[in-house]
Amino acid sequence: MSFAESETMEHRSMPPLDKQSKAKDPNDLPKPSERLPEIIIYGHSGLFYWWPVWVFGYIAAAITYASGSPFIADKGEQILVHQSPGLGLGYIGVMLATLLITNGRMRGIYSVAVLLAVALVFVTLAWAGLLDDLIKLLPEISVHMNAGFYAVFSSALFVIWALAFFVFDRLTYWRVRPGQLTKEKWIGDSAESFDTRGMLFEKHGEDYMRHRLLGLGSGDLRLTTAGAKKSTIEIPDVLFVDRTVDHVQRLIAIEPTDLQ
Repeated sequence: MSFAESETMEHRSMPPLDKQSKAKDPNDLPKPSERLPEIIIYGHSGLFYWWPVWVFGYIAAAITYASGSPFIADKGEQILVHQSPGLGLGYIGVMLATLLITNGRMRGIYSVAVLLAVALVFVTLAWAGLLDDLIKLLPEISVHMNAGFYAVFSSALFVIWALAFFVFDRLTYWRVRPGQLTKEKWIGDSAESFDTRGMLFEKHGEDYMRHRLLGLGSGDLRLTTAGAKKSTIEIPDVLFVDRTVDHVQRLIAIEPTDLQ
């Protein structure tokens, strides 16, 4: 395996001389029914990174139900609303930050530069004496949401998130076995196989805010097959990408004949 600047890993599989001299008898190969070592890779959509919104929404709903004050609506109906506008502002802040992080991809040094730029803005405002004035304005901005809004909106978002993560993202997956990479689909029962010999295996540079902060160790993978007809395969937002890379490295280093 060799690593480039983009964390490139390449596997060149060359069987030993004694195995090259052997004629491969199909009867000596593992049967399809036999259990082979494998790893299944799922790519995920950008909806996976929206979990902080519905988590914070449920927390805000619980706080409002526990310490909210009754508010009389137009028709005399009582609804619970938290007295502090900070809870509503915090929910809007979490939603906007998640929207920015999931739609603006900044890899490697760029994500670090953005964090430093944000820190520099806060330090500059504090040095100029403007940060206190901005903080004093927050109580004047009245944002109140009732407990029902937090509960209903967070539940709807959670259902969408769960369907994307547990259902739609798993309709297409990649199965890695010794000497073989297979793209499989639940709908249509179709499969496409690739030989792992000479395959170029890359892990893209990380977006620290997206992959580490929200993705809990996720990352993007790129596979480039060898041979006359090369194919490039993109697998976005793979969870626990470092552990996945380690398992794939071990599997593609195994020759199918080694399992006899």
